[in-house]
Parts: sequence; structure tokens; C-alpha cells
Amino acid sequence: MSGALEPVTGHYLRFDFEGRAQRVYFEEAGQGIPLLCLHTAGSDSRQFRGLLNESRVTDRFRVVAFDLPWHGRSSPPAGWQLERYRLTSTSYVGIILAFMDALGLERPVVMGCSIGGRICLHLALEHAARFRAIVGLQSAANTPRYYDPSWLTHPEVNGQVASAATVMGLMCPESPEAERWETLWHYMQGGPGIFAGDLHFYQIDGDYRERVKDIDTKLAPYYFLTGEYDYSCSPEDTQETAVGISGAKVRIMKKLGHFPMSENPPAFIEEMLPVLDEIAAAG
Repeated sequence: MSGALEPVTGHYLRFDFEGRAQRVYFEEAGQGIPLLCLHTAGSDSRQFRGLLNESRVTDRFRVVAFDLPWHGRSSPPAGWQLERYRLTSTSYVGIILAFMDALGLERPVVMGCSIGGRICLHLALEHAARFRAIVGLQSAANTPRYYDPSWLTHPEVNGQVASAATVMGLMCPESPEAERWETLWHYMQGGPGIFAGDLHFYQIDGDYRERVKDIDTKLAPYYFLTGEYDYSCSPEDTQETAVGISGAKVRIMKKLGHFPMSENPPAFIEEMLPVLDEIAAAG
């Protein structure tokens, strides 16, 4: 019995960022317009496995999904044991642009979820000309800290199980069970302190409420896609952010939660295709 080989290839990309050598893992599939995918806090690019295997997307788009340093299959930089990981707006934007430059991606569409959706707002504010279009999944300008994440790194707590438990309720209960549990498995494999370090950006550093009015969608169209089943970034949070951005488009996705591309790939792809059709048609 022969196996089924997916049309997805994985690579390690080496480049320097802020004077330190990075070894970053990414997967890609397809050809055409570059589509750069940014994963959620504490997880990695395996969340985009459905998109990477969807021929209706990869026939027109070169889908590229990478693991942030410290995440998934990407290594932390040498000397990591001497520091505390904390993601900031500056470091997040910097590593995205450095990865794009190292891989030679010119004016890709960027699509990020959760922290990736939040940083999309920053990219639209400061670097819109570098992108063909910007797609924020579960994207809003601010998320109030509704719990203390310090217990995620408490010595008497299994941080990986606790991380998965934290996000379990953010998924739609109608999403397929296997996909929901695979999404949680990615969280269970996260490095110690990484989820909490990402939440520093999501809940403290990355507050763009006073700046989103300055986003110019003439430079890069901005699309918001938010699952209806999410209390971390609710449809109301997204709509409140989008109303301040002239020209932004909002799509509320039925029966999807905080991890739409991962918890229910087929349903997400059906929601995403009209957006990709519009981007492709714009040339």
C-alpha cells in the first residue's frame, strides 16, 4: 500500500536579525501571488496545513507559512537560556520583514491570526506599501488582559497542558473534533514560557486603538475575517476596530472560532476564497 505525498515542502532559512543568527523553518506550496501566513500565539505554522493543501488556493497563490523563532520547528537564537522571551511590536515586525527579505518575497499578501492578526494592523500602519493586501484573522486593536498568564510558567503547573486548556474554549464546539484536538496538540508542544511571552505583545505591548484611524487602505486593502465563536477577539471587537479604518472590509465567519484555519480548514477555506478571488482579480 503506497502513501499519499502532500504537495507541501519544508525548508530551513538562515539569516541574521538584530545581529543574531536565526534558523527559521517554513513550509510552502503553490505558485503565483505570495501569501505569507502568520500563526497564533504559542503555536506554529502547522495551523495552515489545510490552506497549504488546497489546490483552489495554491493554483494561484504561493502559500508560505513560517514558525517564528522560539516556536515550532524554528530554533531560538544562541544564548536563549540566558534571557526571558517576550514578543514586542518592534521585534515581531522586524522578524517578519527580515524573513520576507531573506526569502525574496516581494509585495506578498500577508495573513495573520490572533497575534498575527494584531501585527497585521501594525504592518498596515508602518509598512503597507510592502504588501499587496493584508488579511487579519481574529484581528482587533486591543485585547484586555482577562486572566493572569504568570501561572503558565509556574513551577507547579504543566505549562504546555495549561496553554492548551487556556485556548480550548476559544474554538467553536461544532468544529471537527480531530481538528480541534490537533490545534491543541500544537499548543501542548510549545516551549516553556513562549505562550506567555507572546501574550505580552497581545495583551500589553500591542495596543493600537489610538492609531488604527491612520491606516490607509489605498496603499494595501485590509480585510478582517473573524469567527463568531470567540471571546478573545469577538466579532464586536473586530467591528469596533474596523469602523475606524476607512475602506476596511469585514467578514464574520459562521461556526468558526479563534483558530479558523486550523480548527475547521474546509469551512475556513470557503470563507477565505471570495477574499482571495478579489485580491487576485485586483492584479
